[in-house]
Amino acid sequence: MEYSSEIINHFLSDVFGDILKREEATLAAGDLSLREVQLIDAICRTVDEGGDNRSTAIASARQMPAGTLTCAVGLLEKKGYLVRRRDEKDRRAVRLLPTQLGRAASEQHRAFHRRLTDRMLSALTDQEASALARGMEKLTAFFRGGAQAPAEPQP
Repeated sequence: MEYSSEIINHFLSDVFGDILKREEATLAAGDLSLREVQLIDAICRTVDEGGDNRSTAIASARQMPAGTLTCAVGLLEKKGYLVRRRDEKDRRAVRLLPTQLGRAASEQHRAFHRRLTDRMLSALTDQEASALARGMEKLTAFFRGGAQAPAEPQP
């Protein structure tokens, strides 16, 4: 158990950070930050899945204050990645939509993740990949609050 704990801690503290650095490096030549491209991608996914793409819903789903989203969307709108549209039925609601440029940025982001996943899986046997996928499903539920989190360690 001690060995497993060390490996998991190393992954969460070091390897996860390395993945984020690689992802940021793929964006270095462009005019988007990692957070911006993740927001664009989230909006594209929401629209594609027929989800609620109102500003308030996106802010809630991203767990960010509405004001922070408004500032980010304003900048992305100026850069040409997103547009805001008033809802036809409820003029108070503002819908967020990707532009063609936004769609391209989202696809590049998704392609990065597909390549990363493909490379990672190529290093594993089918049995290892299945075990990893099962473990990741449980971890996803844990981190999203679907599983009971252990109590915080006391100092």
